[in-house]
Amino acid sequence: MFTTLTCLAALSFSMGGYFMKLSAGLTRLRPTVLVFLFFALGAGLQTVAMRDHQMVVTYIVVLGLEAVTAFSLGVFVLNESSSLARLAGVGLVLAGIVVLRTGK
Repeated sequence: MFTTLTCLAALSFSMGGYFMKLSAGLTRLRPTVLVFLFFALGAGLQTVAMRDHQMVVTYIVVLGLEAVTAFSLGVFVLNESSSLARLAGVGLVLAGIVVLRTGK
């Protein structure tokens, strides 16, 4: 259940970031509302995930997964640039998540 909750929380936060971009600095109503809805959903999911796990691990796992999903949204949906260095950074984030989860 932890993995599902943290993945959904990260995706929610990333979707909030996506709508942040579309809100044009909170000047467009629909994307602005969606920013706050997705961030609230992400916070709720992360809170539930944290119920039976350490805050430090839960928080870093969600942040790491959020970084990966935000990178993916940026590259594949917003057509932002990617590079070998950025891909290596994403790989390091994923490796850090694995280390945190296996180092119980």
